Amino acid sequence: MAITAKDVKDLREKTGAGMMDCKKALTEVNGDLEAAVDYLRTKGLAKAAKKASRVAAEGTVVTLVEGNNGVVLEVNCETDFVSKGDDFQGFAKNMTEWTLANKPGSIEELREAKSADSTELTMKVGEKVEIRRFSAVSTSGLLGSYNHGGKIGVIVDLDTDKADAPEVLELAKDIAMHVAAAAPTFLSGDDIDEEFKKREAAVYTAQLIEEGKPEAMIEKIVQGKLGKLAKEVCLLEQPFIKDPDFTIKKLVADVAGKVGGNISVKSFYKLNLGEGIEKKEDNLADEVAKMTSGQ
Repeated sequence: MAITAKDVKDLREKTGAGMMDCKKALTEVNGDLEAAVDYLRTKGLAKAAKKASRVAAEGTVVTLVEGNNGVVLEVNCETDFVSKGDDFQGFAKNMTEWTLANKPGSIEELREAKSADSTELTMKVGEKVEIRRFSAVSTSGLLGSYNHGGKIGVIVDLDTDKADAPEVLELAKDIAMHVAAAAPTFLSGDDIDEEFKKREAAVYTAQLIEEGKPEAMIEKIVQGKLGKLAKEVCLLEQPFIKDPDFTIKKLVADVAGKVGGNISVKSFYKLNLGEGIEKKEDNLADEVAKMTSGQ
């Protein structure tokens, strides 16, 4: 399979690895992008395999919670200068409020709303403005939110009969802050699918082979790593960022005991600004094209 300039460019944007390393990885796996990511991880070359947010576009993420309803929404533009302007920020805030009030069922429905027309703003600021995505949640319990400077937005949904207790309100905010910092992939270990485990096991195995570990030991080491996987990727099993002696599960149980009520984490929603979007880099396309020419 011929490796194109776009293939190399896409892999570089996804992993942060060097272009020659990306080309070699794609060649080794016959052009499979996801397999190439794992190959680079195996070699220790994927600088951003666990931090996709390094591939960033400009804009803002807005979080809004009112009572039992919440929205986290991302709006993009082309430059940091425009993203900080009052006009752009006002548009993003208005669209978040509109989304909370009108509850669109999809991003397409939201974009079709009259209020979402960014034509006038685009003409004023001279840049493309796009509502990219949103997550909306309604609960019978309690919503906690956290926003990190418009770069990361989080909403956490707690099921509780003590929603008015100050300790529970603080808990909801703390967990939202934790999600922003620790970036869990799943809620609990039960949510980790077999495909994810197989992929991680394959990466671990390849890494151990690269390190020269004895073949007889590899399977045992891999199983040990998989046993610790939940602590890395599952919210409830992660050490709490403000007190690592507590897992999130233990923290929730501790607060529940103090207030004499029931508390559980139902779900969390997190948006990283520009995650997965290719950010324009001057001359990158020409540079990649030159490297891949003559195949």
